[in-house]
This record gives sequence, C-alpha cells and structure tokens, in this order.
Amino acid sequence: MISRAILIAAGRGKRLGPHTEEIPKCMVDVAGRPILGWVWEALERVGVEELVVIRGYRGDVLEKFVRGLVPRSIFVDNHEWQTNNVLLSLACARDYLDRPTYLTYSDIVFTPAVAEAAARSTAEVGLVIDREFRKIYEGRTEHPLDEGEVADLQPDGAVARVGKRALPAAEAVGEFIGLSRLGPRGVELTNRALAHIAECYAGREDEPFQRAARYRNAYLTDLWQEMIDAGVRIDPVMIDGQWREIDTGQDLDRARQLLESSPKDWT
Repeated sequence: MISRAILIAAGRGKRLGPHTEEIPKCMVDVAGRPILGWVWEALERVGVEELVVIRGYRGDVLEKFVRGLVPRSIFVDNHEWQTNNVLLSLACARDYLDRPTYLTYSDIVFTPAVAEAAARSTAEVGLVIDREFRKIYEGRTEHPLDEGEVADLQPDGAVARVGKRALPAAEAVGEFIGLSRLGPRGVELTNRALAHIAECYAGREDEPFQRAARYRNAYLTDLWQEMIDAGVRIDPVMIDGQWREIDTGQDLDRARQLLESSPKDWT
C-alpha cells in the first residue's frame, strides 16, 4: 500500500481569475468543497496518510488550510514558482522521492474509483490515463483539446508518447489526468532522472527540453517522455472518465454541475 502523496501546488492558476486572487487554486470551492478536499478524500480511501505539498503562491494560506485537513502534512517551498513550472516544482521535493508515492496535480478532482484504480496497479511508474477524454472536451471552449496531455501506447502496452501536442489528438488512446503512482523502483528511477536532468541543465534553464521551449517551463509530462526515451517503462492505468481538470472559470462551472449531479460517485 502506498501511504504518501505529493501534491504539486506552487502555481497561482491565473486562468481562474478572481477565484485565486487570495487563495491557491487547490483551495477553490467546487460543489461545496475545496478542490483539495475532493482529492484528499479519494487518496485517503486508498490508504494515503501523509501529504507532501509543494507550495509557492500564497503558501502561508495553503499551509493553514492543509494542516486542518491532513494530520500528517509536509511542506516544500518552490521559491521560484513565478518563473518555473511543474517539472521544477517536483524537483523541489526530490528528498521525498524515497519511498512509494502518488503524484498529483493540484487542479484536478477525481473519484475514489480513480484512486482505487491507481492503487490496484502494479506499475512501477504508472500514469492514470482517461480513455473517454474526448467527452470532457465537448463544449470546453476555453481549454481546447490541443491543450490536453494526450498519450498513446507501444505495442506491448507501455506508454509511448505523452504530453501537450505529443501526438495528434486523433491518434491518442487517452489523456494523462495528472495523477501518477510510483512504486519502489519507480521513485528511484524518477529521482535519478530528475537529478540527471538538473545536472545537465544547470545554467541552461532557458534552453529547450523535450516539448518545452525552455527547461524552466517544462511540464511533468516532459519528464515522463524523457524517461521513456531513455528506456524506462511507463505503464498506463486506464480509466473511463470520473475526473475533471479545473483550469478556467468554464471548467469550474462544469465541474460543479458534474459533482452536484452525481454526488455518490465522488464520496
């Protein structure tokens, strides 16, 4: 059983406008509960007891909130959150990649069933990938499909390509939702990859890395693709819906409608 999760929560979430003027994105209310409240309930159901929070924007507010929600919480600061992105946020928490863990974005909600699928998986590096992702983009005009972190698979079932514009959406088998699981070997491989990349790009933060125009702005999926290209096997944890990304005001409204219309699926 994996008892730790790492929440990547340093960014502000400007596309949510006034909703994040005073609080981080993961504290925004969705159907009567903060985003992180939904995430924590799902993770707690599969045995997670400790949450490592990578904070940046309004980290003081976030810490107060998390300590009231999660008894065992640890905070890691990304002091450069205004100028870097998800990959370098995760790098701030390398010390906590020392035992099996889940990694999760802070702007998603998912049902306990999704967390259970990740918990059942035996993948050392497993990415939760939604086969029904196209349905989510119907009417999603403020966050079109070409911004999705889509993925396809190799003939043996491992992940082949993953990321924004990693492949034409028509060829994708699903979308990476932002939730990953790392087993004992998986955390070792991920930590090693982060260290190697950091060494290679020291003083070169503005040079391209994978699909990112600049290393400092790289996404988590750029790390996954780098590991795949280096021969590391990354496996999918396939799901069918039951999650939402909340990136814009439109996303927030749609997520509220979904959770209010099917509350039993989310608790």
